[in-house]
Amino acid sequence: MKNSKILIIEDNQDLLFTLKNVLTKEGYKVFTVESGEEGIEIFKKELIDLILLDLKLPKMDGIEVLKNIKEIDPDILIIMMTALTDARPAVEAMKKGAYDYLMKPFELDELKLVVNKALETYRLKREVARLKLEHRVKHPNDAIYGESNEIKQVRELIKIIAETPKTSVLIQGETGTGKELVANAIHYSSQRSNQPFIKLNCSAIPDHLLESELFGHEKGAFTDAKSMKKGLFELSDGGTIFFDEISSMKLNLQPKILRVIESQTFRRIGGTNDIKVDVRVIAATNTDLIELVKKNEFREDLYYRLKVMEVTLPPLRERDGDIILLTKLFIQEFNEEFNRNVQKCDKEAENILLNYSWPGNIRELRNVIERAVILCKDDTISVDHLPRELLQDKSRSSVSKFSLGQCPLHEIERQHILEVLRQVNGNKSKAARILEISRSTLREKLKSYQITG
Repeated sequence: MKNSKILIIEDNQDLLFTLKNVLTKEGYKVFTVESGEEGIEIFKKELIDLILLDLKLPKMDGIEVLKNIKEIDPDILIIMMTALTDARPAVEAMKKGAYDYLMKPFELDELKLVVNKALETYRLKREVARLKLEHRVKHPNDAIYGESNEIKQVRELIKIIAETPKTSVLIQGETGTGKELVANAIHYSSQRSNQPFIKLNCSAIPDHLLESELFGHEKGAFTDAKSMKKGLFELSDGGTIFFDEISSMKLNLQPKILRVIESQTFRRIGGTNDIKVDVRVIAATNTDLIELVKKNEFREDLYYRLKVMEVTLPPLRERDGDIILLTKLFIQEFNEEFNRNVQKCDKEAENILLNYSWPGNIRELRNVIERAVILCKDDTISVDHLPRELLQDKSRSSVSKFSLGQCPLHEIERQHILEVLRQVNGNKSKAARILEISRSTLREKLKSYQITG
């Protein structure tokens, strides 16, 4: 990759001069510094493609510089250089994210080879990332994985919503069910896909800053307003703004959000002129907003304005057919990330995954599979690779089944109904569907078995 930008951090001036001269002749643009602190500053200012970093530097050593730069950009490739006869520090640097290392003194041909290989790797990584992004934009619904009827209905609803680019949307679902993925799919399937898509977690910004963040402010509007600032509504003009955890938004701000949705106008803090925007609002929550409305903790008019179109995501425990499908997808993902060759879960591990209640939903399943792939040394995930809480859940289930084996039929049925009700948080309609009986039959059974709640 000619014209690539290479940063060299090396305190030996003679070597620094030689490296710069050689790599410049190869067609690269080369930046040179003699300290880690200077290197970090250059990296912040320039779009660097590759770094050559000396392991032993004055003040801040190479490992510390590596750590600081990786915090800024985890994907940057760094080649360590060391004159130490002991390669262990360089190997330690590799474990912390370095791409490769060169032992001094090295041949210049070796340097060119390692640099060329690193830059080709960097180019391929960027190309893969570009293709993945391009695919997500063209096929946003592909990220909503699953073959269960519930997920198929969600995908169909996303297609319908995407065709109405101004309609407000409320996405509801438990933590970890994929609400942000649905928001992504709606935006990138719509006419707004080439326009800004701005996301805001309402619980992550202090209340006193949220209004300025959304609407911006004029210079001098308050003590710290040294200059005019555009807010997120203005920056998302033509596109979509996504409010995650909308239930966290304070009551005093809610009528202002309602006004923007209804009139598509707002004023900056300290401003006197209305600013016109064209923005679709998508909101998400894991809280029952109607309950907050009843408690006067969320405005009823904003609630109904948001839920013109509503997407409700089912929890993973209601998507039995998707658990193994998602498991296979996550195994594939982490095989690529960790360079593993895990092929499957054994039957016992699969049963545990299928019987677990998944309070953290898809996010929790993804974390469990990431852990399992890291721990797995062969091609099959077993019970030994699963976290303790899943096994404890299985243990409780086994005790229950053993006990039921000693029970009369009516008690087994009673316990089964109770377990289904527990899994659906007491939702009688869902319980009746799972049990494949009518609501009236379920009502009679609950009465017969003296099950209340």
